[in-house]
Order: sequence, then C-alpha cells, then structure tokens
Amino acid sequence: MRPLADRMRPKTLDDYLGQSKLVGPNAVLRTAIESGRLPSFILWGPPGVGKTTLASIIANQLNRPYFALSAIASGVKDIREAISKAESKRFFGAPNPILFIDEIHRFSKSQQDALLGAVEKGTITLIGATTENPSFEVIPALLSRAQVYVLEHLGKHELISMVDKALEKDEYLKERNITVQEYEALLKFSGGDGRKLYNILELVCNYSEEKEELVITNELVTSLIQENMAIYDKSGEAHYDIISAFIKSVRGSDPNAAVYWLARMVDGGEDVKFIARRMIILASEDIGLANPNALLMATTCMNACHAIGLPEARIPLSQTAIYLANSPKSNSAYAAIGKALSAVEEHGHLPVPLHLRNSPTKLMKELGYGKEYQYSHDYKDNFTDQEFLPESISGTSFFDPAQNQQEEKQRAYLKKLWRDKYGY
Repeated sequence: MRPLADRMRPKTLDDYLGQSKLVGPNAVLRTAIESGRLPSFILWGPPGVGKTTLASIIANQLNRPYFALSAIASGVKDIREAISKAESKRFFGAPNPILFIDEIHRFSKSQQDALLGAVEKGTITLIGATTENPSFEVIPALLSRAQVYVLEHLGKHELISMVDKALEKDEYLKERNITVQEYEALLKFSGGDGRKLYNILELVCNYSEEKEELVITNELVTSLIQENMAIYDKSGEAHYDIISAFIKSVRGSDPNAAVYWLARMVDGGEDVKFIARRMIILASEDIGLANPNALLMATTCMNACHAIGLPEARIPLSQTAIYLANSPKSNSAYAAIGKALSAVEEHGHLPVPLHLRNSPTKLMKELGYGKEYQYSHDYKDNFTDQEFLPESISGTSFFDPAQNQQEEKQRAYLKKLWRDKYGY
C-alpha cells in the first residue's frame, strides 16, 4: 500500500494547500502558469511544504513532458540523457518539456554547468527544489537564468485542513471511525512539514487499526512518536532539529553539547558547508563584538572545509565549534541592524544630509552637496561631533554595547565622544 502522503498528493492547484503568495489567485507563479509563459525557476523552502508536488502539478496543468532527477542519485550523464530525451519531445512547436531536479543544491558545479546550455536555449524549463539558500549553492550563471520562489512552512490551519481532508477522502481512512479530539501534538511534531504530518497520522492510525473507533489525542500521538521516532522522521536524521540543538548549545556556551551535536551531523552525512555556514552566521549573530575574531575563525573554517572535505573537515569544524562555544557572547550587532531596519521601515528612505553627500560635479557643489562636512582627521583625536543621521532621527541609538569586556570599552569610548547624545 502506498504511503498516506503519496495517496493524498494534490493533483491540481486548487487542491494544493499553502503558498498562497505564490499560487493563490493572481499570485506571481499562478499567473505565469495560467498564461503558459513559465520561466525556469527554483523553489526554495523547508522539507514537506510541497516543492515536488507543485512541480508535478504544473507539468500536468500545462500538459508538458515531465522529467525528474534527484541530485543525490544523478550525475552529469543522467542530466545529459534527460536533456536529450527532452529535445526529442520538442517538435511542431510543442512547449518546452519540464526538467525537475530535486535537491539541486547537492549538484556540483560541473553538474550545474551541464544544465546551462539547455536552460539558455529553452530546450527545457528547469524547476529546481532546494532546502538551502540558492545564493550559496547554485552557480551564478544558472541562478541568473532562473527565478527563485520562496516557500514557507505550512501554517496551523493548513495542517489541520490536511488532517481533516485525509480522514474524509483517503480511500482507507474514510472507511474507519476516526475522530481528532486534539490537534496540538500532531502539529507540534510535524513542525510545519506536511509530509511528516501525514507520516505521523498514518503511524497513529496504523497502530490502532484493530479498533472500531479511534480518538486521536495529544497523549496518544506523543506516546507513539516517542516510541517510533525513525518511522515518522523518514530522513533518519532530524536535520533542522539537530542544527537547532547545535546552534543553541554554542550560543549557551556548552562546548561538550556543541561537539556532540556536531558529531551527530557529521555521522548523519550532513553537508559540511552547511555546518560551516551556520557557524559563520552564529559568529556574528551570537558572539559578534564580544570577540570579533570569532567571525575570522568561522570564515577560515569554511575555507578549510572547502579545501579538504570529509573526513578531515571534522577537525576544523570541531575546533571552531569549541572556540565559538567558549567565546563571550553578544548579539548587539544583530540587534543594531534589526533596529536600523525597523527605522527604515517606519520612516522610509530619509534624504541624506547635504553635508554628507558626494559632490563630484560643479553643479552639485553649488547646490550645497558636501558643504560644511568636517573631515574627522583634521580634528583632535580624529573626531568632531557633527551630525551623521537624518535630522528627523537625530540622536537615535541603534547600537547598544553588551555587558562584556570588549564592548564595555566601546561603550566608554562612545560615551567620551558623544557624551549624552546616544544615551551611552
């Protein structure tokens, strides 16, 4: 018997739940589909939100030949064979066949290069699916020839609708007397992943299939999940849960836990570049100015992982994870850019004060561009207390130094320079 997730896979856009910003009425992707002018594009989003399903629906709705490859199991030869088959389908003005590539981020540069010509000539319409940021994982030449559409985790109401629909319409479940008394555990363990939600629901229903009547409660779901973790988590390693535990362990200054979760990822076959990128982000977001060398360490680790790969890459990964965990912590830089972006959103793009503007032409100088700007190096201690913010937000403090040795020195320095202007 096919899995529930496969039996309940939507066949049309009207049956497709979620992603209304992309495929809802008048949304950008739906408009492209309905017009028949479909560009090559990449679907970027977490697991279980319908990337593969959406690609299949599009091919069916447009009645186009459809070829699918998985980046895990395919090489350059497979790509060329798929393109050759696609070319054979193009005759008498027929529309481009669709080539779907799942987990496109796992393709090497040479494999992605093999797609370029066919995409550029319009031999195929490429649809890629990835859980990783395409900016990091897809080569620029291919990325420039494809749109990127971001898919989001499914929301509470969408997940509940999926459960209710399965119980009402699935050929097997609808024959049974099943009632959902509580949804919270189903939603919590699914984590916004529709495929995982159906795996959990199927697990609960199969466990109790001998019963004439089944009432699904939080207690029942939790007890079954704890006994059968590998059943509902088909990937074997809980990708997002493990990286979350790793990040929180480093943030919490526990090198022992950090190395343990790192080992879980390495043993589970996680991409070392993914781990290294997360540590670069962590070094700025959670350590930042408390230890500026953390970012240098993390960036060097990324370069080392690129150069040596596994199994040796586990060593610089471990070294860096321990270093970051042992570093003092500060999120002041992260908080500062967040506050500044909020100010931009609230006030819009305020004009640059005249004295700060560039003045490369005579006309600009006559208009006052750059006038009265004070060159800091001409003043004592290389500082003069001129205004650098737009007048309407003058004195606004975005950067608040954290309470650590490095930033307390910065607070004292800024207090000396600006006195009470920024509240330091």
